[in-house]
Amino acid sequence: MRTLIMLMAVVLFFTAACTSDKTRSFIPGTYVNSAGGQYSNADDTLVIEPTESNNYLIHRRTGFNIIRNGKTEKRQHETEEWKAVYDEATKTLTETAKGKLITFYPDSAKLMVGKREYRKLRTK
Repeated sequence: MRTLIMLMAVVLFFTAACTSDKTRSFIPGTYVNSAGGQYSNADDTLVIEPTESNNYLIHRRTGFNIIRNGKTEKRQHETEEWKAVYDEATKTLTETAKGKLITFYPDSAKLMVGKREYRKLRTK
């Protein structure tokens, strides 16, 4: 009887491990992106935290410099809060206000918001 119970526990453990959602567990964290061009330089940070069920809150902080006539102007900052819903079938977040699709790549520690790529910061 004891062996049967242990066998059932092992089967349940492996079943749970196989059905765990690697993407969902990867989502919470801090992601960064830097971009620059002829007219501006920007650094973007997304902090993603779960709220309830399949809902997430995303804090976006952006620092940027406008470049005019070859001169970089004073650093400016903007903040936003996005709400997003996780789709278990596609393993993506959809931002609810504008419908932005956020795709995750846990194996390379990245996410994409449209064509913009963010890398996840490692936590210690």
